[in-house]
Amino acid sequence: MTAETDTRTTTVYRVAGMTCGHCEGAVTAELSALPGVASVKAVAATGEVTVVSEAPLAEEDVRAAVDEAGYELAGQA
Repeated sequence: MTAETDTRTTTVYRVAGMTCGHCEGAVTAELSALPGVASVKAVAATGEVTVVSEAPLAEEDVRAAVDEAGYELAGQA
């Protein structure tokens, strides 16, 4: 799901392997480091990560950040 909010883009991703708060923090830290990312909210219970960015992010950049955190990007929710 992608929606425009003002000039920002909100995208919800599915991330496999998150089971706890530490997992949420690791994914949040890696995605927050991507250029243009304004906020990240990861929820281990649902496996969903909501990213608000200045412009749509390249999926390969998101995948690389999630991989770096030690998890697997399962696609957009």
